[in-house]
Amino acid sequence: MDDQLVRLWNEVEEREDELLALLSDLVAYPTLSPPARNAEEAQEYLANRLKELDFTIDSWDLYPGDPVVVGTKRGQDEGQAKSLIINGHLDVAAIEENEQWDYDPFECTVTKDKVFGRGVADMKGGMAGVLFALKVLHEAGVEPKGNLYVQSVVGEEVGEAGTKSCCERGYHADLALVVDTSDCQIQGQGGVITGWITIESSETLHDAQRRSMIHAGGGIKGASAIEKMMKIITALQELERHWAVTKSSPGFPPGSNTINPAVIEGGRHAAFIADRCSLWITVHYYPEEHYEDVISEVEAHINHAAKADPWLRDHPPQFSWGGTSMIEEQGEIFPAFSVDTSHAGVEMLANAHQRIFQTPVDYSMSPTVTDGGWLAEAGIPTVLYGPGTLDQAHAVNESLDRNQLQRFTKTMVAFLFDWFQQSERKDDI
Repeated sequence: MDDQLVRLWNEVEEREDELLALLSDLVAYPTLSPPARNAEEAQEYLANRLKELDFTIDSWDLYPGDPVVVGTKRGQDEGQAKSLIINGHLDVAAIEENEQWDYDPFECTVTKDKVFGRGVADMKGGMAGVLFALKVLHEAGVEPKGNLYVQSVVGEEVGEAGTKSCCERGYHADLALVVDTSDCQIQGQGGVITGWITIESSETLHDAQRRSMIHAGGGIKGASAIEKMMKIITALQELERHWAVTKSSPGFPPGSNTINPAVIEGGRHAAFIADRCSLWITVHYYPEEHYEDVISEVEAHINHAAKADPWLRDHPPQFSWGGTSMIEEQGEIFPAFSVDTSHAGVEMLANAHQRIFQTPVDYSMSPTVTDGGWLAEAGIPTVLYGPGTLDQAHAVNESLDRNQLQRFTKTMVAFLFDWFQQSERKDDI
């Protein structure tokens, strides 16, 4: 084992106060999303930390008050050695008015075993660990041979896909490491897309006309959009159960590909028959699928169900899928991705994990979603690996295990130390 690497691991242990101070600085910025539009100071802080490590900074506004920051460190063998993206987000989950915190959520409270504060698990702990690992390596003169990109994005909590904007800006690499919450497992993820299904009548009937609408000889061919939506919900349940029987994916419990009728909006007033109804659904799908194909499957099934109903046949459902923001557009997309365990970089990460944790890394599929899917969608091999557990993400009194944070940071030192030393051409991957 390299003596220099052992010394760097010892530094992480001896300088834990610096690591915790860095995390505390990040937590102190109240980057709650929603309401969002509040990350400018936090991103400036992070950009300054990267500048101290000789990164050049590119920054742009995803939305006013919410910039994306990408730090670039050009490799000594740029164009010949492999490039790496390290990705994370600085926005954190909202805090509701009735939440009872034992600690100030924007001040790190450190106990013997844990660190408390909003975002420590999701995912400022991961960002702090990476920044400190890079600092230790930089101070030791260990620099990358290939280009290194550190992406600090916003909007992940509300589907605003700051990571997607990095891809659209042209950032690409041979591997992307998303240091979001994974309990230090190497993970892929399923996908999520939200959609609105709307039923609308061409006429608005008064409540007094309902008798003529529903009884024989009434003479009014009308319908309540709310009642007709019940047929759509039933059809969605049938499709969901069909998927549970006919589809599966390694790493997921059976039936993880769900269709959730999350929100329903309909009618205009108690004095009228509901002439419009919209259903907001959330669809989870497997990595073997693409969200565009899933959309087509849902629409085809619902349209077939609608054609079996005399009124819906003439008033077919309308669909609106995805969106760039849950805040701005009430919609989001999180693409799915799988992990290539034979990828040289993934093997390197697994080896680094085993050296620090003294056990083989667990490969699994996250039951939630991250921005990492956009990196995979752009053709970049992507893995999720970060500290923190999902039961703490978004939780009251959110906490992170101190020992896990330290071991994650040491793993990052080991992985980056190995990655920086390699000099294979991209074609060799």
